[in-house]
Amino acid sequence: MGLHYPDFPMYFPHPFLSNEDGLLAVGGDLGIERLLLAYRFGIFPWYSEDQPILWWSPKKRFIIDVENMHMPKSMRTYFNNNIFTVTVDQHFESVIDRCQNITRSNQDGTWITSDIKKAYTKLHSKGYAHSVEVWQENKMVGGLYGVGIGKIFSGESMFSEISNASKYAALFLGNILREKGYTTIDCQQYSSHMERLGGYSISQAEYFDMIKENLLCESFAKKWD
Repeated sequence: MGLHYPDFPMYFPHPFLSNEDGLLAVGGDLGIERLLLAYRFGIFPWYSEDQPILWWSPKKRFIIDVENMHMPKSMRTYFNNNIFTVTVDQHFESVIDRCQNITRSNQDGTWITSDIKKAYTKLHSKGYAHSVEVWQENKMVGGLYGVGIGKIFSGESMFSEISNASKYAALFLGNILREKGYTTIDCQQYSSHMERLGGYSISQAEYFDMIKENLLCESFAKKWD
């Protein structure tokens, strides 16, 4: 059983056919049409440079309800005192470069390949992928990027070069999404970082119910102001 969207003559297996690790399909390409089809059904690519393209639909999904996003007390000072400044959709390529190259604990290498960078930069140019950039003293110190489809924003990666910069980016993202009528941040997989902001796990079936509702929502392909 395959999934397709009327505008795009291509298919993915049904998300419920993913294996226990969440792997759904192998191969294909990272063209805009295929990526949009994938995200419409909650499917995303994740693979290393030496692997073919791997498409995932996890059995558990980690999400944040935009309206219930939690601001830890430790972050209120940052917002109340304007410790950081923020730009949106102004430096997408720089953000994805930083996400690719930042050193992460317990992680060897990166899944952000050169092809991933090219593909998501194209998505950004079409108004589907977005970035939040956090600055301190004219230096970019944190940020994130992801894909907005309907009322679901799929967070892809974030980076932080000083304490709490990426958390600030996530909270600022929540404010943007709330203003623009989004309902959900799809974190894809568990993160203690995002759990502190209100993240929680739901089943694949529960998430697919959200996806079906989201198929009825219009996607506005434009850069954020």
